Amino acid sequence: MTRTAGFLISLLVACLATAPAHAEGPFERWAAVVVAGDFRAHSGGATEAFDNARRDVSRSLTALGFPAPAQFSTRPKRYPSQGVAASDPKSIQAGLALAAETSPDGCFVYITSHGAPEGVVMGEKILRPQRLAAMVDAACPGRPSIVVISACFSGVFVPALERDDRMILTAARPDRTSFGCGESDRYPYFDDCFLSEIGKARDFAALGGAVQACVARKEVETGMTPPSEPQVWIGPELRPLLPLFAFAKARKPAPAPAARPSPAGN
Repeated sequence: MTRTAGFLISLLVACLATAPAHAEGPFERWAAVVVAGDFRAHSGGATEAFDNARRDVSRSLTALGFPAPAQFSTRPKRYPSQGVAASDPKSIQAGLALAAETSPDGCFVYITSHGAPEGVVMGEKILRPQRLAAMVDAACPGRPSIVVISACFSGVFVPALERDDRMILTAARPDRTSFGCGESDRYPYFDDCFLSEIGKARDFAALGGAVQACVARKEVETGMTPPSEPQVWIGPELRPLLPLFAFAKARKPAPAPAARPSPAGN
């Protein structure tokens, strides 16, 4: 070996030894579950809106540095390349528990479906607020959690889910419908706004307000009444911590393309 080659090798070894370690992103140890709870449009026909949202919300979370979310659909065989399981409450509970075991820093749950005053549609069943709260409590005790529910009447989930270390974002008040689940819709209104705003917001607290404003604009533009009024609730222990989970410290997803508006409620 020549003296020059030996010097270059020594220099390379020194550089590798002093290189900074990989900086872990704020969501790399967060468990994530994304669920499409129905495939039917308001008309009774089929729609891809919920599964489109399920797929693209998962992509956006991965772009922010989350581990690959566990995904659930009522038609899992339709998406063989996406690693999707069936949208059954027991399966979702097991998937969340498993993800939380391997990613212990926080939990993120996103559900998009039709809703009712009793809860959110999950296939042929209704997932009620108390059951979802028990699922999240059991899988994610003592850690920050964010629960997002895109469905009509989804504000009914807020009281049951409230915890000091939790954020809740819903598509509507407890007594209001949300919009955008027609057969030709790309996404429901709320999911469209979530996807378009996540690439712009600084953190989840700012994202909640941005989604509220976006939904209000879309409803005014398309003449949808009464307004759905998405709800945001942030526990007192989590609120000062959310800036630490800043999207600027993670990889920002690109805003989703605009969805085609529809007057259908979901």
